[in-house]
Amino acid sequence: MITASPHSRLSPAATGWRELWRDAITDPGELLQAVGLGHRTDLLPPDDAGFALRVPHGFVARMRRNDPTDPLLLQVLPQRAEHDQVEGFTADAVGDMASRAGQGFLHKYDGRALLIASGSCAVNCRYCFRRHFPYGEEIAAASQWRDALARLRADPSIRELILSGGDPLALATHKLDELGRGLAALPQVIRLRIHTRLPVVLPERIDEEFVSWLGALPLQKVVVLHANHANEFDAGVDAACDRLKAAGATLLNQSVLLRGVNDDVDALAALSERMFAAGVLPYYLHQLDRVQGAAHFEVNDARALALMDALRARLPGYLVPRLVREVGGDTSKRPL
Repeated sequence: MITASPHSRLSPAATGWRELWRDAITDPGELLQAVGLGHRTDLLPPDDAGFALRVPHGFVARMRRNDPTDPLLLQVLPQRAEHDQVEGFTADAVGDMASRAGQGFLHKYDGRALLIASGSCAVNCRYCFRRHFPYGEEIAAASQWRDALARLRADPSIRELILSGGDPLALATHKLDELGRGLAALPQVIRLRIHTRLPVVLPERIDEEFVSWLGALPLQKVVVLHANHANEFDAGVDAACDRLKAAGATLLNQSVLLRGVNDDVDALAALSERMFAAGVLPYYLHQLDRVQGAAHFEVNDARALALMDALRARLPGYLVPRLVREVGGDTSKRPL
């Protein structure tokens, strides 16, 4: 049974995922208080560098208390280093805008199209490669997905549709159903891939209504989660994964290699083992997308490759993610 964190102000029996979303912590001082670091306001920058804090109470409950180096806290707490101007770090780190083919419609790779389904996330990760993305003009769900569906209809080579964001599961299920009904008229689209962090940070989102919709969808279904550390998994996340699998989804995980969070072999091995225990296979380990404000998370390539060698020596091959980098203009992720 999926339950809300005991640290939430809301009762899980009396509320749903939308209320838990709205109850998220948005004040850095409140977050520090919640993890026993209220006295450490010295950790905070003078402002949020244009990227506001948001983190659900349930995710905060998995953080270690009194530890400013906790790997979950570091992913969401605004840092002074975000204000540093570092050469090579830009607002559009992966060339999204160059691959724009319509409103919220990105066409980077053969046979696949990506929709920016939503501009919202339940958690704002400080390393997010779309932290500067112009979501106000680029939401594919607008106008009942009409522009996106028209572009899919015009290109019979597209066999897989990828929902990204923001987080596509920020949308109400009835909004996702609008897309599903539109896809039913496009027989060339055989697979729907959903990239989402919500089953990890707000597992209550995987409710009966969503599971019913996903299970009834007449497509191959892949859900790509985003977790970077084993401590992000708990019983609620396990239950959400079970529900997704019961709806017929294949579960994969993408991680980002982050300095101070998971840049050691013990952390990466523990993540692979923990996600597999939840029925999730490792997919990609991304080298950091060089987005402005995230340079302090970067791990150099030599260190990354050494970690992968150590990981391959420790784990069976199916638990070792592929180390990749996304480069704008490339026809696929670039393996390292």
